[in-house]
Amino acid sequence: MLPVIRTLQRVWPDTRITWVIGRLEARLFGHLPDVEFIVVDKREGTLKARNKLKQLLRGRTFDVLMHMQLSLRASVLSTAIPAKIRLGFDRSRAREMQWMFTNLRIAPAAHQHVMDSFFGFAEKFDVYEKLLRWDIPLTADAVAYAERVIPQPGNTLIISPCSSHQLRNWRAEYYAEVADYAIASLGMRVILCGGPSDIERRTGEQIVGLMKQKCENTIGQDTLLQFFATLERATALLTPDSGPAHMGTAAGIPVIGLYAATNPARSGPYLSRQWCVDKYDVASRKLLGKPAAEIPWTTKIQRPGVMDLITPDDVIKKLHALLLSLARHKK
Repeated sequence: MLPVIRTLQRVWPDTRITWVIGRLEARLFGHLPDVEFIVVDKREGTLKARNKLKQLLRGRTFDVLMHMQLSLRASVLSTAIPAKIRLGFDRSRAREMQWMFTNLRIAPAAHQHVMDSFFGFAEKFDVYEKLLRWDIPLTADAVAYAERVIPQPGNTLIISPCSSHQLRNWRAEYYAEVADYAIASLGMRVILCGGPSDIERRTGEQIVGLMKQKCENTIGQDTLLQFFATLERATALLTPDSGPAHMGTAAGIPVIGLYAATNPARSGPYLSRQWCVDKYDVASRKLLGKPAAEIPWTTKIQRPGVMDLITPDDVIKKLHALLLSLARHKK
């Protein structure tokens, strides 16, 4: 979302932008300059959050609402936002009845990456530039934390092992094998990162327990902004389809994404498609009986064992290729 906002700020410098954002996401973006943030706490329930939002916006009117979220909850929340133009997705992509909550739609498009679909909202107003710029400002606390974790930038592989969907996660023993190889054979430093949830902490402990080499486990110890600052000092990130994959892109580092349950062409790290391990078509053929080209673009193959289609050797080969590419660029 942020590159779309950066593009609009460049093209429309006098336009005021208000971003209705979740509580968790606000921890990373909520301090951006030149954007007004209104934070919604999803834990309160949809109707209560909607009523709060309506009170906050009482007496205000917006020229345009760019309704970029497809969930029904977001559509209900959008009814609290007074706007002349309520722009949403075209009918074929307006899932969960989003089309009922808008009065204007972006141009239809097939097989688009999610970020490109967001840029469709700018294109509706004849803004065709795509400014791939994030520029998330760092606090002194975040910088200090990152400098403690990675004193010297570079030669560091960060592993963020978990996504919010358990069936997208890779085996702990596979992460351990790749981490051991990165340390013993490639001379890299390996750091485990993640949130404070039970599954993330448990996965981190399992990886450490299975490893022969020594890595640093920081899971549950940082804030989102501290994690982002740490990414900026790393060489690469290894992660499944997850929020951290996109944070790695925003931080300017290559991402080795693990994709079998979901389609990296649709939701993978935008600037690291060549570094993703892509077993989505293999999964489609094996579990759905047809190639990925013949299933709906948004299909998620989140079935037990699907991520086992990715082997440690697949990841090690990508890591080798990535490091070779980075070495060539340095020359």
